Amino acid sequence: MLVYVAAWLCALSTTLMPQWVTLSTELLVTESYQQGLWETCVVQDLGGLECRPYDSLLGLPQDFKLARSFMCISLALGLLGIMLAIPGLHLVKSCGHGLGALRAKRILKVVSGVLGLVSGVMSLLPVSYVAHLTVERFFDETLPKVVPRWEFGDALFCGWVAGFLLLVAGVLLLASCQGPLVEPSRGHLTDSPRRYEVKNSSRKPPEYV
Repeated sequence: MLVYVAAWLCALSTTLMPQWVTLSTELLVTESYQQGLWETCVVQDLGGLECRPYDSLLGLPQDFKLARSFMCISLALGLLGIMLAIPGLHLVKSCGHGLGALRAKRILKVVSGVLGLVSGVMSLLPVSYVAHLTVERFFDETLPKVVPRWEFGDALFCGWVAGFLLLVAGVLLLASCQGPLVEPSRGHLTDSPRRYEVKNSSRKPPEYV
């Protein structure tokens, strides 16, 4: 559960960070540019940072449109998985008592684990796709060498970590559902409903003269 929450927070940071791709030119050594899913930023060496959100969704590059959609879906599925996993924990008293409650908890954990796996895949796809296009554009031989090239930003590495942790959280939740359902014992008196009676001895008591 801790891995699940940490992975979701990491995916949220990836979605909000503007450092998806970065660019620095030799003409302006004191400035560098950052491009994210929601805004573009100009970073100065003196510590200044100026960000401007995108004017419209249609003006975004195609890869960033897909990345924004996939990351939002990943966050929604991950949050739903966390909300389902909490009542499925054994430490949380929910779903009543007995084998029926254990089955309900197991179903909640299975659904939460599947959602974690899907959320991890949905997080890895846009990050890997943007990284792939960045590599292709960086080594594009049709462009002159003097043209600046976009490079990997910190958000891509954060996104890979988030996707990997989401997959790990989903696998751990599914692995915790293995094995037969065993109702926890409530004490020695309720474990064995049978009552044992002392049998009368067939021998007669000795007679004294």
